[in-house]
Amino acid sequence: MTQQGVRWAAEQVLALAPDAASRKAGSKLGTSGPWSEAGCSNEGAVWGLCRGSGSKPYRTVVDTTGPAYQCSCPSRKFPCKHALGLLLLWSDPQGPVALGGGERAPDWARTWLAGRAERTVKKKAATVTPAGSEAARRRAEQRGERVSAGATELEQRLEDLLRGGLAAAEQSGYSLWEETAARMVDAQAPGLAARVRELGAIPGSGPGWPVRLLEETSLLYLLVRARGRQAELPAELSSVVGARLGLPVRAEGPPLRDTWLVLAQYDTADARLTTRRAWLHGTGSGRTALVLSYGATGRAPELTLPAGLAVEAELTWFPTGAGWRAELGERFGAPAAPLSRPTGVDVTEALGRYGRAVREDPWAPHCPVTLGPVIPAPLPDGRGWQLAAPDGSAALPLSATAVANQGLWRLLSLSGGAPLTVFGECGHRGFTPLAAWVEGDEAVVSLS
Repeated sequence: MTQQGVRWAAEQVLALAPDAASRKAGSKLGTSGPWSEAGCSNEGAVWGLCRGSGSKPYRTVVDTTGPAYQCSCPSRKFPCKHALGLLLLWSDPQGPVALGGGERAPDWARTWLAGRAERTVKKKAATVTPAGSEAARRRAEQRGERVSAGATELEQRLEDLLRGGLAAAEQSGYSLWEETAARMVDAQAPGLAARVRELGAIPGSGPGWPVRLLEETSLLYLLVRARGRQAELPAELSSVVGARLGLPVRAEGPPLRDTWLVLAQYDTADARLTTRRAWLHGTGSGRTALVLSYGATGRAPELTLPAGLAVEAELTWFPTGAGWRAELGERFGAPAAPLSRPTGVDVTEALGRYGRAVREDPWAPHCPVTLGPVIPAPLPDGRGWQLAAPDGSAALPLSATAVANQGLWRLLSLSGGAPLTVFGECGHRGFTPLAAWVEGDEAVVSLS
């Protein structure tokens, strides 16, 4: 329940699940059968007691203004299946959890809610060590020296690779790349390590891999060379280089308060980290923001924003070079149905935006674009899909990632051959749809 009196849709609840197994298990608990108690208050708290395998029921409480969750079950997933089931129970207009019921939460739920509020206040009041302190300055200098040494080493390795020929990359296997990435981690340059690991996956990515490997190797070589001359670069480009190397940056400047529509949210994972990406659109400012959160391997990040809903909050942007990244600050009230959505642009403008993004950041893989009206259609050769203007004057091919994703079929079903508006990431590999909507329908359908 939200303070505005708007329930979440079941699809929005299931979008919070960390994996497919959690969605399936949560759906089974989304009925009144397993719950011996369930209720909600006007302040956005939902709670319940769910029967489990033990003698005591699992205590579950959800603060939908966060959203944040607490459950006495032993699951390490976030949110757990009981939190998902409780939210599904509450999302059903015909269910037992009354909307805006105003019930008084039980003591165990109020204790957790009070503790959460107290932690929020303490976090705001906490002092931060000034970045300009002498100790911080020395640490920054030492890290800078390690990063420069790592960039120099990587530059030499890339030159050796190109001299020996790209065919050697396929023969040497992934272990060579992983060893190089580990060296970049030791040099405290996580941005370089991530790019090296991406290179290692290209030789096994199918036909055309030598061209892709040469493209990505060239971009990485440009980055390590830019590190060697970073002091000579303009301030904004120097900031871009630092961010791409993985040097620490902090959000700065005055926060912007707006009502932010959560257009999309999806997770990516590697052997060490799970990264959650949430794209937000300011309904008043018109700005687009990318909010990142992280979790250890096997655990979903704690920050969850329900796709398709809007939340009033403050965002603070990171410096130039961090893409559209912003830090989520204080939130005001609970997520609610959006009052507006971004306006779509045509294919020419979408390509122009990506071109401007690359001009400012040569290593930008894509940029956020709302495209529309467009119609999904197969490519002329039948080997992929595209988003075409209704008059057929222009089109953008979908990326291979998008074609392999089940969200494509959701997009085709939503369109049914009619024009629609699509939000996604536009890059040199094509367009990756993340959300879509049709004229006259308020719902934003997640495709990620």
